[in-house]
Amino acid sequence: MLLNISWRTDIVQYYTPWLLNRLKEWFCYSRNPLFPKTVYRIDLSPQKIDCMVFCSKNYQPILPYIKDINEKYRILCHYTITAYWKDIEPNVPSIDESIETLIKLSEIVWKEKVIRRFDPLLFTQNYNSEYLLKTYEYIADKVHNHIQRALFSFVERYKKLDKNMHELIPFTDDDKIELAKWIWEISKKYNIYVQTCGTDNSYEEYWVHKSWCVSKEILEQANNVTYKNIKPIWMRKWCHCIPYRDIWYYDTCLNWCKYCYATKNHENVGNIIKKHNPESPLLIWEIGKDDKIVDMNQESYIVNNQKYSIQQSLF
Repeated sequence: MLLNISWRTDIVQYYTPWLLNRLKEWFCYSRNPLFPKTVYRIDLSPQKIDCMVFCSKNYQPILPYIKDINEKYRILCHYTITAYWKDIEPNVPSIDESIETLIKLSEIVWKEKVIRRFDPLLFTQNYNSEYLLKTYEYIADKVHNHIQRALFSFVERYKKLDKNMHELIPFTDDDKIELAKWIWEISKKYNIYVQTCGTDNSYEEYWVHKSWCVSKEILEQANNVTYKNIKPIWMRKWCHCIPYRDIWYYDTCLNWCKYCYATKNHENVGNIIKKHNPESPLLIWEIGKDDKIVDMNQESYIVNNQKYSIQQSLF
């Protein structure tokens, strides 16, 4: 099973103590968002996790522990560094701080396990094509020796963005093509493999590779094992990611990015995270008397079930 930490909240930045406790005890619970009385028990022992996929905008809290995690688990680290400031991403570290942390992360876990995300691209009066491309190249110049590949996406016009981002300027098809072509040119200059993430269109004719953030190819390059041919989950039209399990909970991210789809209401976050207990098997809330705990089916995607040797926990 692939475990995603985490696509819909920034566990690394805000909940690293909870995660370390879960890895120490080798299990966690995850509540079904559609049927909240159903709680899945996930075995976190290294032999049950084919890869632990991290996604964060700030790896600083987990840096002291990532070496130990990397020695016990197969991992992949998506690091999101965008072009925006506090008006769009209020609680995200600066670009230079993020670059410094990415380099430290890469030196610990190897660059094959680090993917740089420039995600999502968006236009406002403060952020035009020239600025986005200039920032993309600035970051590329600093990190190209420390990453496996780079990916980008275009912001999706969720309904709530009309309220949260009234300043958003819609992309035209020509805008997207121009950005894709120039991002490829910059990536080529720095010898960076570049791809999209879940975009509505393919840009392969402009030498930008397909949308797959968690693919067989990426996992094999990162972890030097052979994965099975697994059918993509097709979360979006051009998404080619293979199935993974997330341990997220909605409205728990304090980054407060204005374009976020997983935070429905920033005002709710403060109340919800009061229910967070670092010692609890659940990220938010506790197990109730009416909850039904179900063992997660954790099928391995690795050919011949190749394993890391399990070491005594150092957490």
